[in-house]
Parts: sequence; C-alpha cells; structure tokens
Amino acid sequence: MARIVVIGAGITGLAAAYRLREISRAHEFPIEVAVLERSSRAGGPLHSVVRDGFTIETGADSFLTEKPDAVALAQRLGLGRDLIPTREEFRRTMVVHGGRLVEIPDGFSLMAPARLGPVMRSPLFSPLGKLRIALEPLVPKRKDRRDESLGAFVTRRLGREILDRVAQPLAGGIYTADPWRLSIRATSPRFVEMEQRRGSLIRGLREAEKTRSSKSSGTSGARWSLFATLRGGMGTLPQAIASMLGETLRLGATVQQVTVTEQECQLRLESGDSLSADAVICATPAYESARILNLCNPRVAELLRSITYASAATVNLGFRQSDFPSPPRMFGFVVPILERRRIIAGSFTSLKFENRAPADTILIRAFVGGQLQSEMNSLSDDAMIAAAREEFHDLLGVTAAPILAVVQRWPESMPQYEVGHLDRVAEIERAAEASGRVGIAGAALRGVGIPDCIRAGEQAADKILDLVMRNRR
Repeated sequence: MARIVVIGAGITGLAAAYRLREISRAHEFPIEVAVLERSSRAGGPLHSVVRDGFTIETGADSFLTEKPDAVALAQRLGLGRDLIPTREEFRRTMVVHGGRLVEIPDGFSLMAPARLGPVMRSPLFSPLGKLRIALEPLVPKRKDRRDESLGAFVTRRLGREILDRVAQPLAGGIYTADPWRLSIRATSPRFVEMEQRRGSLIRGLREAEKTRSSKSSGTSGARWSLFATLRGGMGTLPQAIASMLGETLRLGATVQQVTVTEQECQLRLESGDSLSADAVICATPAYESARILNLCNPRVAELLRSITYASAATVNLGFRQSDFPSPPRMFGFVVPILERRRIIAGSFTSLKFENRAPADTILIRAFVGGQLQSEMNSLSDDAMIAAAREEFHDLLGVTAAPILAVVQRWPESMPQYEVGHLDRVAEIERAAEASGRVGIAGAALRGVGIPDCIRAGEQAADKILDLVMRNRR
C-alpha cells in the first residue's frame, strides 16, 4: 500500500489529508495517509472555545463564501446544515477617525468606492481628498507590469487619504502588514486587473456591483453577505476532519527532517522514530518547512526562510449590553495606524453571528500586534487586556469591567506577502517539483484565508497522489 505523510494538521494539512482519502476511494487506489502534528491539537488557529455561554474564536471567526472551497469542504463533511450567514441587521463596518467611529462609505471595497455619492457625503475625507478620489478614472493605468506595494498602488490611483484612512486599516486587519511592503499582486490582484482592463478602479467596481445580488447592498467596507461561519464555531471544521482521520493523526509528533531518494522519502522525528513514505506534503509555516526540508532541498528551504512573519494576538472580552452607553449596531471597526491606538481592529462577534453570547451580553474581540505594532506582543496578558479595555472605553464608552476576558497569542503566525511575493512563490514551487516527492502548501504561499488554505491543501494532494499513482503503475 502506498503511504503519503502530511506534516502539519492546520486546516491546510487536514484538507490535504481528507482530499487524499477522497481520491483514493474514487480511484480505488489504496493508500495509507498519516498526518503528523507537533502540537497537542489539530486545527492550528481554527479553534473554538465555549466558556460561560460565550463561543470564543481564537482565530478566524468566518470565511468568504465567494471562494467556494470552504463551503464545499463543509458540505462534503456533512456540515452543510451548520453553515450560518452573518446577521443582516448589523452589517456595517466602521473606521476610527479623529478619535471616533465613522462608517465606511457604502459600496467601499477595501481600497476604492463603487459610487462617489457616499464618499462625498462622508466625513472621512477632506474636500481635497474627495476631489482626488473623484479624479481616479482620469489617472492613466500603469505601464510597468512589475509588482508594486499596496501603498504605492492606492496612493497612485486614489491619493494618500484613501490609503491612510481606509485601505491601510482594512488591509492591516487582514494581513497585519505594512502597506508599503505588502504586494498588491499577491493580496489584491483583482484591483490590478481592473486598472489594466477598465482603466479605473471606480469603473471596475461599479460594473461589478451591477452583477452583485441585492442581498449584499447597503453594507459598508466589506460584502458581509458573502461571509459565513459554522453554528458550533469555526473549530468544528478541523474537528470533523480530525475525527475521521482517527489514529492516522499523530499529535505531539515533531518532524526533524525529511530526506528524499529515488524510491521514497524518509522522515526522522524528534522522538527518535522514523517513517518511510512514497511522498510528503509539508503544510507547516514557511520557517518550519524550511527547517524540515533543509537537507533534502536546500534551495527550497532558503526561499521559504525569506518569507517573513508577524505576530498577533486576540483579546476576547464579554460585556453586558447595559455596559454600553448606546447599543452597538455594527460588525466591527478598524483602526488606522495614524490614529496611534493600541489595537488593529475590534469585532463584535455576537453581533456578526447568532448564538455567540448569552442573552443581554455582547462578545467583542480586539486584534493586537502585527507588523506595525509589534511592541504590543511583549505585553503580559493583563496588560494586553487593560490596553483593549482602554480603547473600548475611549471609542465605545465602556467603563465596566468585562465579565469574561480571554487572550490568545499567535507568535510568528501571519506571513507577510511582500513586494515580489508571487515570483518568490513560483520559484519555490519550481524548486519543490525538482525533488519530486515533496509538496508544499500553506498560508505562506498563495492566500491566507481559510478557502485559500483549503484549496492549497487539496491541490497539493491532487499533485502528490497523481505522482504516486503514476510511479506505482
């Protein structure tokens, strides 16, 4: 029987393992799948904790349904009925401006508006800033096809105010990154395509909005109708796969190194055990994959080490509704770095999704750290909670002590897609193919979202199993 080993039991590795089993059954090609995870739990950042009636997400609390991979996997796992949408009545996103919360104009998509009317009525921008935005359709498209930073792209097309007041905080909430180092092609390729094909982001977004369903209208900052979660929390997704894998999932198993011959792969574990396999899928963070693959493919390891990471943390706080001077009616808010505050964003988890908190309470989550506020990661848990409370006091008027406080740290967890990232990834993939029996997948390569990671794991499984099947024939 052929054996394939998956290293890493985050959602990428779990999706790869599940895909291998699906293809094996479909093609009646028996394989043994082993998944090795160094920690004591599968799922990585995707973990849901139920405490005192609150459902706390330690990582992502939802995923984009426009990319079908996560929805499709949930349905194949029998979780289709557990998918729930965002709550329509609270679909608003705010941004901190001048020390207060201001709504992001209706129809705004990350860095550009589909309509100028809401922008002109918004207090977010100065008269000159609004004029600069209105002139965007007249800005000539860039002839240089090389990659550029998100900061340079937004400033060139729409002006500095859009970058500082909207694009930077929205991108920061996703990538915890410096916009002047973040690759526009790796993070927002559709905007690059709009510029090249339509000559204008505003024209491109206006055309895209015409095809959008009416259900997603009337929202700000993001198309919230396109997000979903699972009734029991996002952690139920990796849990479902882990339960199916059974004993083939080994927790507390740290791989020291992989060596490759013409016939097989050899894996040496920290415990002293060794395994042989027909092929390996490495679904760990880039720096871990570099360490594991250093002996069998030094070039891949070198390229993987060049991908930098930022650390981040979440602070979940539970309050009584009566603790707020006025009940919040939004999904959350983002914080521009120029506001000089100590959180990246705030998210009202219990307003975004049903049954996330007991009656008459609100669960809010603060995002802390990232590349632009790395000093926050050195705070103690108590100091981090105190910082989040101070921000919520200033922005939301909450003075009461929380009835629940949970800090979750994620050191070196956010890969930074710096300018030229896609070229680096292409070189990694070419160098990995040269080793023949090793596939690489994960958030460090072609997308940090849950659907991106699932797709990456499944594609790696397809390629590796095709190789093994051809070698066995």
